Amino acid sequence: MEMNKKYAIFDMDGTLVDSMPWWQGLAKEYLLKEGVEEISPEVLEKIRPLTITESAVLFKEIYGIQGTPEEMAAKVNGLMAEHYKKDIPLKPGVRQYLAGLKKQGVKMCVASATAEHLMEACLKRLGVRDDFEFLLSCEEVGAGKHSPDVYHLAAERLGAAPVDTAVYEDALHAVQTAKQAGFYVIGVYDESMKDNWKEICALADEVMRDWEEEA
Repeated sequence: MEMNKKYAIFDMDGTLVDSMPWWQGLAKEYLLKEGVEEISPEVLEKIRPLTITESAVLFKEIYGIQGTPEEMAAKVNGLMAEHYKKDIPLKPGVRQYLAGLKKQGVKMCVASATAEHLMEACLKRLGVRDDFEFLLSCEEVGAGKHSPDVYHLAAERLGAAPVDTAVYEDALHAVQTAKQAGFYVIGVYDESMKDNWKEICALADEVMRDWEEEA
C-alpha cells in the first residue's frame, strides 16, 4: 500500500469503524426500552431523513412517550454513546492500514459528525487514537458535511493544502462535498451506502471495498 499524499483526513462512522448497524438499530432499541413492543416498519422508514430530535417528536405523537423531544433525544444519544464506549468495532484491516500510512510519514486526522468526546472514547478503546494528530467534530465547526468547512479546518490544522490531502469517506454527500472542495477523495465501501456505491465510484479519485486488501 503506497499513498502519494502527505496528509489524510478520515471520516469515522462507516469508514474506520463499523457503527452503522448500531445507528440503524438505535430507534428500535430506544422504543423497546420505552416499552413500545409493536414498532411499525413504516415509522422506522419515516425517521430515516430526520434528526434525532425530529424523530423524538414523531415517537411522541405516535407512541405517546413521556418527556420533551429534547429529553428523549438525550436518551437516544446516551444509548449510542454507550455503544461507542463499549461495542463498536474497527473495520477489519483498518489498524494495519493506518500503521502503514504512519510508517510512510503521512499526517492524519479524523473529521466526523460524531461528537469529539465519543470519537475519543471509541478510537482510544480500539487502540488507534494515537495514529491521529487530532479529532475534529462537525459540531465544533457548526456545519455538517454538506458544507466543506470541516475539511478546510482539518486541512488547515494539518498544515495542508486540499490538493495534497486524501479524504476517506463512505457517504455519497460527503464524497461530493470533499471533491468539490478540491481534495483527493477515496471512497470507502460501507453496506449502508451500497445503493450509492456506483455514484461514489464515478465521483471519487480512488475507491476501496476492503481495508484488508489495501493494508
